Amino acid sequence: MDNMERNQFSSGTPWEAIAGYSRAVRVGPFVYVSGTTASDAKGQIQHPGDLYGQATYIFKKIEAALHHVGASMQDVVRTRVYITQMAAAAAVMRAHHEVLGTICPANTLVEVSALATPEMLVEIEVDAVVTNVEGAEA
Repeated sequence: MDNMERNQFSSGTPWEAIAGYSRAVRVGPFVYVSGTTASDAKGQIQHPGDLYGQATYIFKKIEAALHHVGASMQDVVRTRVYITQMAAAAAVMRAHHEVLGTICPANTLVEVSALATPEMLVEIEVDAVVTNVEGAEA
């Protein structure tokens, strides 16, 4: 990958096509993963009513998006987590810790009044910096 070449990945969800955005964009070593929800490729919400289940599903989607642009979870330097009920924050924090606890990225956790649909309980976005460019796919 050219040092400043732009590499985009779309996971094919309906939201990406409707709003006109990429799931992940990599420019040089910098990777930005869009706010990601627990919707599958058909737009169906996975783990309805289960904040922890949605968060773990989202982290798997994020991991796949990172892989498609030559990055990994080890490259994550920042996460932003948006939830609809702060009272349930422990569930999403548990999922975050299970996936990123040894990486310890900078993190923001915010309660929002709503996400794109009422079934969505959490949305997560990440930024990554690929420092091991040898062997990284692009």
